Amino acid sequence: MNWKYLRHCAWLDTRAGFVATTPPRGTLLDLGSSDGETLNHIAELRPDLRLCSADKFGHPEHYPSGCDFQRCDFVKDRLPWPDGSVDAITCMHVVEHLDDLQNLLAEIARLLKPGGHVYFETPHPKTVDLPSAKGKFTLNFFDDPMHLRVVTMAEMAKPLTATGLRITRSGISRNWLFAAA
Repeated sequence: MNWKYLRHCAWLDTRAGFVATTPPRGTLLDLGSSDGETLNHIAELRPDLRLCSADKFGHPEHYPSGCDFQRCDFVKDRLPWPDGSVDAITCMHVVEHLDDLQNLLAEIARLLKPGGHVYFETPHPKTVDLPSAKGKFTLNFFDDPMHLRVVTMAEMAKPLTATGLRITRSGISRNWLFAAA
């Protein structure tokens, strides 16, 4: 689905709702952009944003034109943007691939402008009990062989606050259009 159709009703999708709150002409950093699908949706919804991306195995040839892509290992690398230079960060389906979150969270805290926001999304713990799906879509947590561990919000809360980040909201991500289909 083209996210430009969500511009007036971004609340229908949790991710789109977050992106819609980024200041006009702001900078959004997508961590773990992979094949660029979500990054392209972000560009559809908010063509005014300056997009940056970091991924260890990303495919920047599929990313929106003008996206500032940097190849990084989130466990050990310093992200190559200046302190306080990013308005919003998305980190979707990344933390469950990492054995240590300390560097990533410290880098996120360093990069965010005062008043900036970060959106984390991880597989729900209940996905370990779902049936396995074959193909591109992962249903069971273990459908992705790169998943290392389930990471709950309770587990993330202490290191997030230790880096100076404040949790303002948590919950289950909903894409009502996808669910209806």
